Amino acid sequence: MKKIVTILGARPQFVKAAVLSRVIAKYNDIEEVIIHTGQHYDANMSDIFFDEMEIPNPKYNLSINGLSHGAMTGQMLSKIEEVLKVERPDLVVIYGDTNSTLAGALAAKKMDIKVVHVEAGLRSFNMKMPEEINRILTDRISDLLICPTDTAVENLNNEGFSKMPSKVVKSGDIMKDAVEYYGKSSTEKSSILEDLNLKKNEFVLATIHRQENTDDILKLKSIFEGLEKINEKKRVVLPLHPRTKAILGKNKITHNLTIINPIGYFDMLELLKNCNLVVTDSGGLQKEAFFLKKHCIIARDETEWVELVSKGFAKIIGTSCDDMVAAFEKFQNSNANFNVELYGNEVGEKIYNEILNII
Repeated sequence: MKKIVTILGARPQFVKAAVLSRVIAKYNDIEEVIIHTGQHYDANMSDIFFDEMEIPNPKYNLSINGLSHGAMTGQMLSKIEEVLKVERPDLVVIYGDTNSTLAGALAAKKMDIKVVHVEAGLRSFNMKMPEEINRILTDRISDLLICPTDTAVENLNNEGFSKMPSKVVKSGDIMKDAVEYYGKSSTEKSSILEDLNLKKNEFVLATIHRQENTDDILKLKSIFEGLEKINEKKRVVLPLHPRTKAILGKNKITHNLTIINPIGYFDMLELLKNCNLVVTDSGGLQKEAFFLKKHCIIARDETEWVELVSKGFAKIIGTSCDDMVAAFEKFQNSNANFNVELYGNEVGEKIYNEILNII
């Protein structure tokens, strides 16, 4: 039986991996070994996902977190290499654009193990983003590049990948499979609406975690000023990353928002299903909002998911308080048709078949 190693470290990767792991288990002709780097280490940001989403428990947990980018990536590279020497897989699967992604790709490639990058080809064209560096380097050394959109394929073609030995494939977005599958049962498995006394369409869901926002106090203050103004019209619910919470406290940034601890995927789906709209600097949440027919205000200067903006489903506002409020008001009167095909169907099956072709 062929063997693959899947490397995970951050919560969006757990969601994506759950889709492919379910397909692998369905056919039972590939052995999957999961390495959890420990990049997201809080139980509410990691353990709960494996419990809820029926992901096979990691065979290895490297417990690497709380370090600088360089130290974290270096330690992951070393530890992953040790595991790969023991497991000797036929290929390694990595997701997204985290330090875990890059470390996994480097470790595998230096051992002449094939690398499959799911969510390849995305570009923000902002080299100040650690994620942009990770995804560019990872794409360059991957053997199979699984792209979610035509734009992602075009980005790789523009970078000369058509002349490289790697294979570029458009599969669609694996997150769509996850939302459709788990969305069927999230209502039964989540009580968050009752716990927070939330009513449908009467609250805004927000998430803020990116380094370029949390580490720039002026930007962070402006974002929270905008959220406060929206909160005067509709209650703002904000699952807050522990690091962001610490920064708010340290800088005495006060607010009247509904702050909650990080939550599991079923709780997040229920908040998405029932919110009025989303304010976020997360890439994954932009798409999940679209899948569940919600507008999204993007608290960044760019997005990798350009089709959401060009078709009017999302609005980039940077960190401007006034622009955030204006976008909120605009979307209250929108009649956008979300029934358009942007991200494919049965993506997990497509990726699985592509892996079979190169393994």
